[in-house]
Amino acid sequence: MSTKYAPAQILLHWLTFILIVLAYCTMEFRGLAPRGSWQRLFMVVTHFSAGSCVLLLMLSRLVMRFRHRTPAIVPKPAHWQTGLAHLTHLAIYLLFITLPVLGILSRFWLGRDWWLFGISMPVSAAPDPDLADTLIKWHETLVPLGYWLIGLHALAALAHHYLFKDNTLLRMMPSRKPR
Repeated sequence: MSTKYAPAQILLHWLTFILIVLAYCTMEFRGLAPRGSWQRLFMVVTHFSAGSCVLLLMLSRLVMRFRHRTPAIVPKPAHWQTGLAHLTHLAIYLLFITLPVLGILSRFWLGRDWWLFGISMPVSAAPDPDLADTLIKWHETLVPLGYWLIGLHALAALAHHYLFKDNTLLRMMPSRKPR
């Protein structure tokens, strides 16, 4: 059995991380651009596009989890750590699938033009602004949970590497090519 995740899993993991950072940054910093400016529109379109890619990558990662065995952690961690890891991963998957779905549905039901990668997306023929507002409120309410989950995930990986001295972190690191 391999001591690392499959190369495709590692690639999808780090690409997902980069896109999540991009999605968060574009929304956190959109206030720096004036309303109605091309810079603000660029940030919003980038946020929608990155978020949609996160959805596709998270679904792909879910499929990959069923196709590839999880490499063993050596030395084996305590049962409570394994249980907490599974719970955290479940929360990460649920959150980063739910957030883009809420965002996409809110745009659809709002009935106003919106874009992914500069391409105009469909909108509802019978807009429901109240439903769109509810969906976006749920989206905005759940967003801070992402910061906490990502932080907990990173902190746990570092703790496993530096405190518990196991291979948890190394399993997801890209391989170095010999020179």
